Amino acid sequence: MRPVMDEKTDTSETELTGGGTTQVVRVGETVRRTVRPWSGNVHRLLEHLNRAGIAEVPRWHGIDDSGREVLDYLPGAVGNYPLSADVRSEQALITAARLLRRLHDATADLARTLDHGWWAPPLEPVEVICHGDFAPYNCVFEGQETVGVIDFDYARPGPRHWDLAYALYRFAPLTHPADEDGFGVLEEQAQRTRLFLRSYGCTPAEGQAAVRAVAPRLQALVDLMRESAAGGDENFQRAIDEGHVDLYLRDIEYVQRNQDCLLEEVPCGER
Repeated sequence: MRPVMDEKTDTSETELTGGGTTQVVRVGETVRRTVRPWSGNVHRLLEHLNRAGIAEVPRWHGIDDSGREVLDYLPGAVGNYPLSADVRSEQALITAARLLRRLHDATADLARTLDHGWWAPPLEPVEVICHGDFAPYNCVFEGQETVGVIDFDYARPGPRHWDLAYALYRFAPLTHPADEDGFGVLEEQAQRTRLFLRSYGCTPAEGQAAVRAVAPRLQALVDLMRESAAGGDENFQRAIDEGHVDLYLRDIEYVQRNQDCLLEEVPCGER
């Protein structure tokens, strides 16, 4: 990993808060994050996306004197909860879906060649490199436009529908009505599901696969949280103690119970 050049300007650090479990600080026009065992692959991915013309992802600048990775600070508002009216808008959903499609398409040629060294093994069928946590809290917005995506720690090769499933859960959002972070009745959630899939450019089969994958994707998250907490991860244990697993399990039941209604909105269109 290449060292980053010393900065001669602003060296003050401001902690950035959000939905992640990694400490992130801003220094000038950069952010500094802890290096993980899989960070090398994330850096290769970001460089690949930059070369492909995806300006909505941060550039990697190397490692600072404290051993932290140095990335661009993307200007704008991160979609932290409670979501603003702008982030809840249809335009934010549409532009998020289009950005996710561009990310996927740009990584299709890399997915099979960089098949190890991620936080977890690839998921079959490998089609693209999934972001792994594509949600408002990892997107950057200017008004109602999605203009950036950050935090690729959970990226790994896999099928498009795996990323789409979690994006639907967060952007539709496919949450139980009692969830304070959710909004919209079932019919509105189904309509936003269709809009996201259509904006992404799903085939009917891809759209149906994405809807059917929502519950398994959430169950995988529950399993990850429990396994990580059992292994001593304090962040995941704290999330469990705060009731996040119970929330996800309730949402899994809600999605499974209403899956037929959601699938009525699919097929959704052509690429």
